Amino acid sequence: MSDETYETPEQTATADESAPAADAAELTRQRDDYYDRLLRKTAEFDNYRKRTDRERQQLAEAAAADLIKDLLPLVDDLERALKADTGGDAAGAFRRGVELILKQLLETLRKRGVTPIEALGQDFDPHFHMAVTYEPAEGRRDGEVVEEFTRGYMLGDRLLRPAMVKVAKG
Repeated sequence: MSDETYETPEQTATADESAPAADAAELTRQRDDYYDRLLRKTAEFDNYRKRTDRERQQLAEAAAADLIKDLLPLVDDLERALKADTGGDAAGAFRRGVELILKQLLETLRKRGVTPIEALGQDFDPHFHMAVTYEPAEGRRDGEVVEEFTRGYMLGDRLLRPAMVKVAKG
């Protein structure tokens, strides 16, 4: 006789039934683990989205505050110009004051990267100009900007406002 042991059919059936139960328990554990991971990643993404929105808002507010801080001296100068004595040669002084304020404002905008669009004498470009009217003009080429009603401005490569112009018609 040998030391080999043989399983009875009942014992074999019990072992086969416990294997699916173990697989089901493993699958349940994996499912719970994946669900937990999903919940954590969803919460992390929601926190990330809220943080980036908050940072974007703070950055926009800081940029606006910085610009406003640069413009406040111009407001002060305008207030002083309005309080100026209007008697005698005040009209000329008032004009010089306003010209000075305009120069300061244009310099502030230039420091911020804002540049005016040169339109007068240029060929009409719908990317930078808005034609308000067309008019026949002798001695001018067809499509040439002959008058600028409102100056256009660029911020770097980005159009802030197109120039409103009158264009020569051939």
